[in-house]
Order: sequence, then C-alpha cells, then structure tokens
Amino acid sequence: MTTVQTIFTILLLISSLTLIVSVLLQKGDADGISALGGGSSSDSFFGKNKGKSAEGRLAVLTKGSAIAFVVLGLVLILV
Repeated sequence: MTTVQTIFTILLLISSLTLIVSVLLQKGDADGISALGGGSSSDSFFGKNKGKSAEGRLAVLTKGSAIAFVVLGLVLILV
C-alpha cells in the first residue's frame, strides 16, 4: 500500500465515522407522515431558521460527510 492510498484510507475512515455519528445524533422526523398530507412545521420560527440551529448544522455535516465518503471511495478505487 502506497502512502497516497494510506492517506485516502485514513480520510475515508474519518469521513465514515463522521457520517455514522452525525446520522445517529439527528432527531427523528415526527412530521414524516403528516408532511405527506401538506402539514409542515416550516411555518414556525425554528422551521424558518433551521439552517442556523444545531439540527441544521448537523444536517449540513451529514451531507458533507456523505459526499466526502463517496468521493474518497471513488478516488481510492482509482488510485
């Protein structure tokens, strides 16, 4: 295993652990079924400013680590 492969493997491990932890820390969506009927909690103060809350930052962290996981996996295959 070369140095480059080792670095990408370590980065892949870190991104996978970050993805696992960020998914496990998220709250369940209680509005899941009611959102299908048109009911939404986005009208509240916390719904409008969700990106600035801890839940919003956690969602961004989850998306970023998922993208990093996929990209690093593809790069590792090509290297």
